[in-house]
Amino acid sequence: MRKLFLLLLLASAGTVQSQKLYDPKPFANGITEEGLKKHLFIVAGKDFEGRETATEGQRKAAAYIEGQFKAYGLQPANHDSYQLPYPVFQDSLQNAAMEINGTAYDLYQDFDVSVAGNYPSTLMGGEVVFAGYGLSDSVQDDYKGLDVRGKIVLLLNGLPSSRLQNQINRRSFNPFGKQDVAQQHGAVAVMIIQTDFPRKAFLTKGNMYLNGFRRTIRPLTYYVSEKIARKIVGNDYDNLKNGQPQPKGYNANILLKFSKTTNTLQSSDVVGFLEGTDLKDQLLVISAHYDHLGKRDTVIYYGADDDGSGTVSVLEIAQAFSKAKAAGKGPRRSILFLANSGEEKGLWGSEFYTDHPLYPLDKTTADLNIDMIGRIDPKRSYGDSTNYVYVVGDDKLSSDLHSISVAANKKYTKMELDYKFNDPKDPERIYYRSDHYNFARKGVPIIFYFDGIHKDYHSPTDTPDKINYDILRKRAQLVFYTAWDMASRDNILLRDIPLK
Repeated sequence: MRKLFLLLLLASAGTVQSQKLYDPKPFANGITEEGLKKHLFIVAGKDFEGRETATEGQRKAAAYIEGQFKAYGLQPANHDSYQLPYPVFQDSLQNAAMEINGTAYDLYQDFDVSVAGNYPSTLMGGEVVFAGYGLSDSVQDDYKGLDVRGKIVLLLNGLPSSRLQNQINRRSFNPFGKQDVAQQHGAVAVMIIQTDFPRKAFLTKGNMYLNGFRRTIRPLTYYVSEKIARKIVGNDYDNLKNGQPQPKGYNANILLKFSKTTNTLQSSDVVGFLEGTDLKDQLLVISAHYDHLGKRDTVIYYGADDDGSGTVSVLEIAQAFSKAKAAGKGPRRSILFLANSGEEKGLWGSEFYTDHPLYPLDKTTADLNIDMIGRIDPKRSYGDSTNYVYVVGDDKLSSDLHSISVAANKKYTKMELDYKFNDPKDPERIYYRSDHYNFARKGVPIIFYFDGIHKDYHSPTDTPDKINYDILRKRAQLVFYTAWDMASRDNILLRDIPLK
């Protein structure tokens, strides 16, 4: 019996060893320019209307990706569903009104509002406090000597010239900084003076947002014209605007009314699952976001490179792994093919997945994320522009990542791996700007594949006819080869580098 057990054990070990030595080239060769192009002209085509999150175009794209996953034989990853839904909220303006000393003013002609940022209310105040630029820090305190508790504050837009350039260059600048500082000092409403009135009537729907239960409810905010500012402060306005603004209070009877409805919409990630063999309880994630910016009036933002290129690469990679599995040469670890929505809104889909993972994150060896790999960076003035890819994040979280990535490329694709965006001082902060970061913040090792920013980025001209399908194929095959190693190596990736 002991001898039989040893023979079975050796046979099992031989099976695992043979799996590790399977040749991935026949399956990688199935990732073709023709296949990528066919998918991309559909995904980034007119029918999907730019794939904006929580719209019909996004739902059509999700259905297409789901159909491909089914055709490849992938299993639904969310129980019996290929989609992982999550709620999205959007506000619709019902009414916004303003009166000053009994005179009514018109929306868009004299004032504007943030539909998503404000809450339904009727506010009547008898004093407005002018507080300069609304700054309060170690350099400048516009609230010094002022009592704004329970009052409306009036603020100049922007920043003083002495601070403007430094603040613009700081990526951490808070666009709601004025409201937050006003709230810290007790103000109940904020008026910010702006000079571009009258304005065209804007959409009555606010921006979508992910969490309807907000941790911070900011003060009611109105953007007002210089006409309104003069109505409140009178002849002081020119001195306030052109000279050193002197914070002070002004008597004025202000009526502010705001009402809206909040609609609950839905978006979804698309999730296909390929079960592994002896290490099937461990997981590799291969991801890309399939959403884009949608339509502006009748103009479609096609998003062929951003991130149609990543989406169709995931489809072709999924098909290649499915064919390997059907041939009895599938991966040891399971693979989740994750097509995220909501990336353009703020990495929503990947945030939802990593906050509600379908498979344990501590058993997720890595996320290989693909976002824009079909074009050439016009700013890259060195090397071979037709044979490179930016590799981001392989020096973070795991000391295993870099060597695996380099080895796969050296053996199979022989591209120039460019680590420009691994620089901690990268002014673009690319490492933090795509879906891999939500895995990284949870401690899951990541690699992000990227081609750089080009002139069609976030433009209606990002169309599938401008994609370099040869380099797209090479880059997709590199991801496949890297995933092949990660999915079948003996050990799950180390997590030995702290998240920064």
